[in-house]
Amino acid sequence: MKSKVPKALHPLLGKPLLRHTAEAAQQAGADRVLLVVGHQADQVREAMGTEFEYVLQAEQKGTGHAVQMAESLLSDWDGTLLVLPGDAPLISPFLLESLLDAHRKAGAAATLLTAVLDDAGSYGRIVRDPRTGQVEGIVEARDATPAQLAVREIGTSIYAFDPARLFPALRAVTPQNAQGEYYLTDVIALLAAQGHPVEAVVSPDPDIVRGVNTRIELVELAQIMQARIHRAHLLSGVTILDPLTTHIDSTVKIGQDTVIYPFTILSGVTDIGEDCQIGPGARISDSRVGSGVSVRDSHVVASEVGDGTKVGPFANLRPGSAVGKDCKIGDFVELKNAQLADGVSAGHLAYLGDAEVGPRTNIGAGTITCNYDIFRTPTKSKTTIGADSFIGTHTTLVAPVTIGDGAYTAAGSVITEDVPPDALALGRARQVNKEGWVSAKRRRRQDAPSR
Repeated sequence: MKSKVPKALHPLLGKPLLRHTAEAAQQAGADRVLLVVGHQADQVREAMGTEFEYVLQAEQKGTGHAVQMAESLLSDWDGTLLVLPGDAPLISPFLLESLLDAHRKAGAAATLLTAVLDDAGSYGRIVRDPRTGQVEGIVEARDATPAQLAVREIGTSIYAFDPARLFPALRAVTPQNAQGEYYLTDVIALLAAQGHPVEAVVSPDPDIVRGVNTRIELVELAQIMQARIHRAHLLSGVTILDPLTTHIDSTVKIGQDTVIYPFTILSGVTDIGEDCQIGPGARISDSRVGSGVSVRDSHVVASEVGDGTKVGPFANLRPGSAVGKDCKIGDFVELKNAQLADGVSAGHLAYLGDAEVGPRTNIGAGTITCNYDIFRTPTKSKTTIGADSFIGTHTTLVAPVTIGDGAYTAAGSVITEDVPPDALALGRARQVNKEGWVSAKRRRRQDAPSR
């Protein structure tokens, strides 16, 4: 991957690569999920969290050695053991269930998931008895003969095992290969040679079992997964006008009859309601958006937007913001950690940071809350504006300050003290008109000697 980030943690449509595989196992019914970690193990543990068990492979001696490290944790395990690579994000719970079902019905010691590829490349080849078709083993591409390299059926590194037969066979594996490693694939030949039943399930979709070794492959898998995500949303009643320019993470939920316009990015844990108009050019991340909402050419990050609200164009909702129902957040309005009640209107050119605004209040153009005080850092001061208030154009609200219900501020005011309910606050110098000033100035310039 040529990266400081462990391959397992490279993001793929909203989740680390490894999480896609781990969650597929959970959804297929796994009671426990053990993650074998080695290189940059601490980073992997921190990113994946406490819902999994961890096994440390301090020395990376191959796939067989990795599985062997888990033996002590599975000494009393009498169920089926599913073994998966951490870089197969397209694997589906349904296919894993099919593999497990076939394994149990056959009473097999091992059941492999295989795939047939036009170009098997560097994948391990499945070796079968030419007379019976029974699986006899797997040979890695780097160790294969020319005849074996011609085989198109490949191993996917996905297995179901009987642990009582797996671990004794693992102890018999030797590193007699080009890499000098303990291959898990060698267990298949050992079990078959001992007369234990070894079965195979061929995946109907070769893409499901594709892994990731380069950033190119990561992008290719993202494109496949993105097409599936788009298809699922389209089939559930969402309109995506241009899938080629629309990015939707696997963690995003979208309601029926919502329209997604081009150049839109929906990422993270985002939930969008029904009958919305999202985009063009919208970016929504880790946010909850109600029904009947419009978001045009705007950013919404870690925020909530209520039903019927219109956002944008060119609005920026920063983390911690919550906008009520039927609000208007217009062009070049920025919110940060601001709570706006139902019916608030901030039409354009305003900044509301660390603010609480009551219902039906109007925020005039050019209004800002001055929430930053260098002597209070990192704490920001709060502005509270009541219900049915009118904040005049170009009002500067110097926090901490409270504007009462129904109060008005005059245009161009600097408000530094609390305003009582139903009061009008003026915080500006009295206007002075100097009659004839311009013409006098003009005459002085005309009479001045030239240089």
